[in-house]
Amino acid sequence: MHLTLIAGARPNFMKIAPIIHAINEANNNGENIQYRLVHTGQHYDHRMSETFFEELRIPNPDVNLNCGGGTQAEQTAAIMVAFEKDLLANPTDLLVVVGDVNSTMACSIVAKKLNTKVAHIEAGIRSFDLSMPEEINRMVTDALADYFFTTSLWAGENLEKSGVPPNKIFFVGNVMIDTLLKNRGNFKRPSFFSELELKKGAYFVLTLHRPANVDLVENFKSLMQEIIDNANNQPIIFPMHPRTAKLFDELGIKAPNLKIVDPMGYLEFNYLVENSKAVITDSGGITEETTVMGIPCITLRDNTERPETVKIGTNELIGTNPDAIAPTILKLDKGDWKKGGIPELWDGNAARRIVDRLINVIR
Repeated sequence: MHLTLIAGARPNFMKIAPIIHAINEANNNGENIQYRLVHTGQHYDHRMSETFFEELRIPNPDVNLNCGGGTQAEQTAAIMVAFEKDLLANPTDLLVVVGDVNSTMACSIVAKKLNTKVAHIEAGIRSFDLSMPEEINRMVTDALADYFFTTSLWAGENLEKSGVPPNKIFFVGNVMIDTLLKNRGNFKRPSFFSELELKKGAYFVLTLHRPANVDLVENFKSLMQEIIDNANNQPIIFPMHPRTAKLFDELGIKAPNLKIVDPMGYLEFNYLVENSKAVITDSGGITEETTVMGIPCITLRDNTERPETVKIGTNELIGTNPDAIAPTILKLDKGDWKKGGIPELWDGNAARRIVDRLINVIR
């Protein structure tokens, strides 16, 4: 059996890593699974791509398509053109895509036009918000895929409602959590941790990058000011996404407790999260990791494609209105935050289940 695995952006690498490890484990047990790793180059900053191959012990990709930058359409088109040439030169039994980035959708379209079957890992999650580029990527990928691997029963229900046959849907758990649990003992203390005199449970981690929060200067500024004003002088560590950094300078915000740091590797970032008081974010993946680590998570979004992190986990969805920040942090300070639990099958074995299924469906 031959697989082609697609990785393009930061979240992909955490999802692909356990698949590769599970393939290697299966081969050690007598299987014969060959794979080709294609890096689309969607994230081209070293700290947001190559670093992850090093830290997560993923082999260097067989090819880097170098399709970073550009608008949504330009990037998607560049990936399609480059990947079509690559797939024609290197046919495969099955294309495996993960998540919901442009690479996921673009490579799925190319594969199906070349009569190649597609397996989608993290299929069926939905925000039901078409203003999110990721939602469009999810919908298109799931409309084309042949096999669907889900992180929750809820995601499977979404697929069935859209007409996917139940025998094509496999509830396997969350590969992001496979990576988290495998690497938890190797988290690295960032060099600035001592320099900034950070103490466990006494600082916030902030990540913002979604257009609804950062593209409108006044809204971005109001969000930042509310977070700063209500942090009670506790440090706010803000690893700044390259996209956000371009916009931040326009705000003119300076505060002694706001600490801007460069984008971080996986091991350092999760050390920072695990030792924080809480995370304030608009990311989806981080809400999964904080749920498993038991860290309070405040999500500045009006919807989420990961409702289990709210219903079961430590995440609270508070919307994008800056006025919601003060009462939410007050709730945290009073010790009223929910303890949370861990969703079903988020146990570190999702990738093994996926590889077992792939062996069965491809044979």
